[in-house]
Amino acid sequence: MGVFVFLPLVLPLTAWPIARLAEQHLHPRTATRLLTGVAAVMAACSTLCLGLVMVVGTAQLPGNPLPDGWSDPEVRAAVPFDEVAGKVAIPALCAVLVACGRTLWRHGRVRRRAHRALAGLRETEVVVLPDGVPYAYALPGGRRDRVVVTTAMLDCLEPDGRRALFAHERAHLTARHHRFLLAVQLAARANPFLRPLRTAVAYTAERWADEDAARAVGSRRTVARAIGKAALVSRGTPVATLAGLAAAGPVPRRVAALLGPAPAVRSWPSLFTSVGVAAWGAAVGAAVSAMSSANSAVTMVLILHAATPL
Repeated sequence: MGVFVFLPLVLPLTAWPIARLAEQHLHPRTATRLLTGVAAVMAACSTLCLGLVMVVGTAQLPGNPLPDGWSDPEVRAAVPFDEVAGKVAIPALCAVLVACGRTLWRHGRVRRRAHRALAGLRETEVVVLPDGVPYAYALPGGRRDRVVVTTAMLDCLEPDGRRALFAHERAHLTARHHRFLLAVQLAARANPFLRPLRTAVAYTAERWADEDAARAVGSRRTVARAIGKAALVSRGTPVATLAGLAAAGPVPRRVAALLGPAPAVRSWPSLFTSVGVAAWGAAVGAAVSAMSSANSAVTMVLILHAATPL
């Protein structure tokens, strides 16, 4: 395997340029899908390679349940600096699993609590809660997807602003933005180098819903005004993997984008632009990461198979 087993751990650095440029130059829908795909691939590859290194490290520990042949010099030679890397990989992988598990548990807990709180109410798409705290968010799952909004939030908005709010939340539900947000949250937990992509997707998912809401309402200025008012009073959403009108993403940038022209819709940026170069760089980084992890996994399986006593 050699140094190829370590490449997926650092290749997420190749996605940093596109994380910033995609926010500025790509359509939010394209940016969200691109960044989420790159983050998911790179996170899976880095976790796999961390697991391979951990196997070599675990095999060196006294009293481990692995076959004795897995601690042979031929197996250790497959990983550079095996004594240090193998031992470091054990707590590192445990930390990744714990962090991802906590993210999934918190996401599921918040959704379950939200659905239980709405259990006694009518099964309508929009649920208005008599609450003095202004907030609104899209709640997927259950028998049907629902938009949760409080009376305090509605009181802060004019009729046009309310239309913009509902259109925005429906856009989140229609495009399943919570899946993108959860995927990048898990990716960032798996590899800290992917945190810029998590931040970028939190912004582009909101921008995606902003554009869909503007098209549904028929006025970009109305949506911009509603976002600004909601951001001044809202406490946001109960968890980062749920989405809302005044949720993640720098609000001034979202408002400025809505006050400008609508972004051009294109499936992939031209190579002869800065964002195109960055996009191809991230794509190549993800491809190399996938090939390196696949090569390392196959090599490790063959080595361990040969070292396993019959």
